[in-house]
Amino acid sequence: MEVVKTGVLLTVLTVLFVWIGGMIGGQMGMLIAFVVAVGMNFFSYFNSDKLVLKHYNAVEVNENQAKGLYDMVRRLSDKAGTPMPKVYIIPDHVPNAFATGRNHSNAAVAVTEGLLEILNDNEVEGVLAHEMSHVKHYDILVGTVAATIAGAIAMLANFGMMFGGGNSENRPNPIIMIALMFLAPMAASIVQMAVSRNREFMADEGAARLTGHPEWLQSALAKLDNYSRGHQVMHEATPATAHMFIINPFSGKDISFKSLFSTHPKTEDRIARLEQLK
Repeated sequence: MEVVKTGVLLTVLTVLFVWIGGMIGGQMGMLIAFVVAVGMNFFSYFNSDKLVLKHYNAVEVNENQAKGLYDMVRRLSDKAGTPMPKVYIIPDHVPNAFATGRNHSNAAVAVTEGLLEILNDNEVEGVLAHEMSHVKHYDILVGTVAATIAGAIAMLANFGMMFGGGNSENRPNPIIMIALMFLAPMAASIVQMAVSRNREFMADEGAARLTGHPEWLQSALAKLDNYSRGHQVMHEATPATAHMFIINPFSGKDISFKSLFSTHPKTEDRIARLEQLK
């Protein structure tokens, strides 16, 4: 059921992208938008993991360099029935973590130095279990493709607002065009949010089942959320990649209307759901 739901959501994003292309450039605009959407999906599938790891200056580590961390990931991957992913440490003192990769054989998990500094071993394992659950269910690939298309929709809509569309015969009503330019990015954000929020709840539950200790992740989430509200944002953090992290890196700063479209559920809701699994 989740596979079908995800497929529908990604299809909606692609259709939105093509529709806006048609509003701006007619049939030729629709064709160009469709080709671009297919290209973005293809590029994201094969390169998104490399790009995001490079963006955050993540450094791959082996068993000799970070034995405790490496052993946790190996133990969890064995429990999840997936190949051992690559392990990375991000040189940033703001605590956070994410997973990436297009499939089980090309997966990677990354944690910041700050996360290893403020969490105890059980809490770190709870976080890693959450990320391994994402890997097991291909969540990161889905989220990355959704974010790529949603971002492109917003960019295309802005382009349409600046330059209009069509010719003198088929150009749409300017009032409708302006409304579309505002509503289309909002619709894309809502669809992206629907993909990501549900996946976070599922990954939390998966983590609880992998470790057998929901309280480990509960404690970790509480610490991470508390830190994010009282300290600086991660270096190099961008809205386009915020959905990948276990805690939204902008959660402490996002207190405006935009918070309605956050890709993460409220931390207190996540902790409450974990409480029900005890």
